[in-house]
Amino acid sequence: MYTHPKIERFNEEVLSKYHMYNSVFITLPFDSIDNTGVLLPLFTDGCESGFKKQETPKEIVNFFTQKYMQGASETDKIDLMFRFIQYIERQIVLFDAIEDAAFPIVNNMEGRGSLRDIKEKAGAKDREAELIEFLENFNVRTVLTAHPTQFYPGPVLGIINDLTDAIRKNNLLDIKQLLAQLGKTPFIQNEKPNPFDEAVSLIWYLENVFYETSGEIVHYLQKNIFRGSSIQNQLIKLGFWPGGDRDGNPFVTTEITLKVADRLRNSILKCYYLEMRNLKRKLTFFEVDVLVAELENKLYRSVYYSQGEIYITLDEFKSQLNKIKTILIERNQSLYLDEVEALLIKVNLFGFHFASLDIRQNSKIHDAVFKDVVDFYLKSNSNVFPNDYFELSENKKIEILSNLKGNLDSNVFENEITKSTIESIQTIKYIQKNNGEFGANRYIISNNESALNVMETFALFKLNNWENLSVDIIPLFESVDDLQSAHLIMEKLYTNPAYAEHLTNRNNKQTIMLGFSDGTKDGGYLMANWSIYKAKEELTAMSRKYGIKAIFFDGRGGPPARGGGKTHKFYASLGPKIENNEIQVTVQGQTISSNFGTLDSCRYNLENLLSAGATNQVFNKVKNELSEKEKGILDQLAELGYQKYLNFKNHPKFIPYLEQMSTLKYYAKTNIGSRPSKRSKSATLDFADLRAIPFVGSWSQLKQNVPGFFGVGSALKHFEDNDQWDKVQNLYNNSLFFRTLLENSMMSLAKSFFPLTAYMKKDPEFGSFWQIIYDEFLETKRLLLKIAGHKELMENYPDGKASIDIRERIVLPLLTIQQYALLKISELNKEENPNLDLIKTYEKIVTRSLFGNTNASRNSA
Repeated sequence: MYTHPKIERFNEEVLSKYHMYNSVFITLPFDSIDNTGVLLPLFTDGCESGFKKQETPKEIVNFFTQKYMQGASETDKIDLMFRFIQYIERQIVLFDAIEDAAFPIVNNMEGRGSLRDIKEKAGAKDREAELIEFLENFNVRTVLTAHPTQFYPGPVLGIINDLTDAIRKNNLLDIKQLLAQLGKTPFIQNEKPNPFDEAVSLIWYLENVFYETSGEIVHYLQKNIFRGSSIQNQLIKLGFWPGGDRDGNPFVTTEITLKVADRLRNSILKCYYLEMRNLKRKLTFFEVDVLVAELENKLYRSVYYSQGEIYITLDEFKSQLNKIKTILIERNQSLYLDEVEALLIKVNLFGFHFASLDIRQNSKIHDAVFKDVVDFYLKSNSNVFPNDYFELSENKKIEILSNLKGNLDSNVFENEITKSTIESIQTIKYIQKNNGEFGANRYIISNNESALNVMETFALFKLNNWENLSVDIIPLFESVDDLQSAHLIMEKLYTNPAYAEHLTNRNNKQTIMLGFSDGTKDGGYLMANWSIYKAKEELTAMSRKYGIKAIFFDGRGGPPARGGGKTHKFYASLGPKIENNEIQVTVQGQTISSNFGTLDSCRYNLENLLSAGATNQVFNKVKNELSEKEKGILDQLAELGYQKYLNFKNHPKFIPYLEQMSTLKYYAKTNIGSRPSKRSKSATLDFADLRAIPFVGSWSQLKQNVPGFFGVGSALKHFEDNDQWDKVQNLYNNSLFFRTLLENSMMSLAKSFFPLTAYMKKDPEFGSFWQIIYDEFLETKRLLLKIAGHKELMENYPDGKASIDIRERIVLPLLTIQQYALLKISELNKEENPNLDLIKTYEKIVTRSLFGNTNASRNSA
């Protein structure tokens, strides 16, 4: 049977359904004035035609209100803008639900990148044995973080889920009811969530999506590639940051961390209990029925009556399931064996922890904490630290830290951060006792700049009376300078006897985290990505030299500017000089709901990550290796892009432009995440303290997407101007890494829309600065189209481009309203006696418009 091309399937299953259901949606009366749905399409048309005629947002809004709201007061105009925002927010939800429902039809679930694809490829190339060996040693770890890039409150996520199901069944009555419900459900949270609220929201995805999908993937491999033999390898691992990520979040307390760990354990036990309850209806045979009933009862008591007490151990649970399995095989013709094996697989994957709760803290905090700790010991006249410790060299300090022991009491410290940092170490030990070692066995040091940062953390564990340390200490390298010296930092650790002994106890594995988000913010798009690639090569070589297996954990966000985009292609493109036995990646906000929010999308994206590893290690071992000549070209491109970005970042108008012309300061007013929008509490904006999410998100709201392209055009132009274009063209043609890098930058360009802010070029203060951005955009677009041989951006991903185009059209009125409000605020502030209430109202419009703009992009922050 003929299968339509992807774009045709998209048009049939997404575009046509959106137009149909949207026409139903805009006729529903949600408020006392029922003409909002009629006026909105007219306003959208007005925005499109207005920007084509180079009109400003203010001119577009004023023209529309004069034409359709004759004699309207300022209050009437504001009221309509708020109602437009409400409608558009819900149109985005409708489009999300339609795309989710169509996902398995638009995307070929059994095509390239699927498990079936790698199975058939292995068979065709006689590589089954290699594939099995790969799967016995490879892992994918998706780490869910609570970074605030998702604006949907819980009830709205529930409606999206039900709406997706109704659309999949084409149930028009249910769709109409759900759209009506959607129209009356608030989209904003009156209060910021605390970290436990964030954890509960994300645990929903663990219970309803990852649990089922991960089990099915491993079960498929066990049956079809391992021919029924059990896979002992924990192929898919889940990580979890809400409740454990303390970096810049004062609301993550010891109590919260323990509550989240308890909730994770309770959630996985509940999943097991529900499965055992279903199995009880099937496993009604002699002997088996008693075992099943006993397990069901113990799980039930552990979930619903426990008060923290567990009535069954993990070993006992596995042992009893294996006993049931044996009886089914030997005496019951393997009846329902498949279901028991499916449960055993999940128990092997998730244990009693479900997801590993990572603890993270900033090295700057550790410095202050360690100073407190040293001062405490010096004041207590102990000989743990010498009196001149703070004057010693780094090497001498490391020597002392290597041999520390102690039994610190957090209560002796008055400083709250010192107290909570010490408690966090004790908390890990407590969680391991209740949830197993995988419950919490990773401590991440963000902004890691030296071996001393790692050894101070290592010493804190030793001073907490932790001898055989069952925790991986993970340095996170983020800035360009830190990435370039990362391998030398790790060598200091590998050659330290105490740390080397610790690694021996951890199976000679060292996890190293690399930050795409802050790397791009610090060094620009090309330099950040190339620095991380080179750092991985150097870290791999250094680790192999000392017999250590390096595991790379990538701190990626949703958009290309933060390491997102076609992520699986990056992993498929890594050469043999980069250790790739595990793919570890952060997933957050919109990326959780868009890439892992449904059973289909979760399966598709997890399989793509598994397939990327297989492509790299089984099918494509040599092909992806960059030659020294190609690396030289990338070095030059990265340096050229870096200098262009650095000059831009150091421009005197850079920070003022973000503060005065973007939505940066409004991020702090959105009650979507528990973390503050910047690290320090100072009134002035320091670039170093600025978090990557509001930084990237603010450029996205302006539709300028600077972090995803700035410097790329200038770097490519250098080669064009010096008659060396063939060098970059050949690199693009031959390197999947470079091609993926530029394709993701194209996505950033495709989501940019400069007519929205074209009025700024006339601004006396910021006009020339806006022009710098626009010129680089035009040059980058021209040269990316040239190198790809395309006539338009993303033409090789027509369905992705179509999705972006529709989403951008939906939010165009929202963007226009946001810019109009920002202009009004600026005007009102310049008046002799500003109307503070009116300013506040327009500020509310800006904040509200953030929600829809961000949700529509799905990977904008």
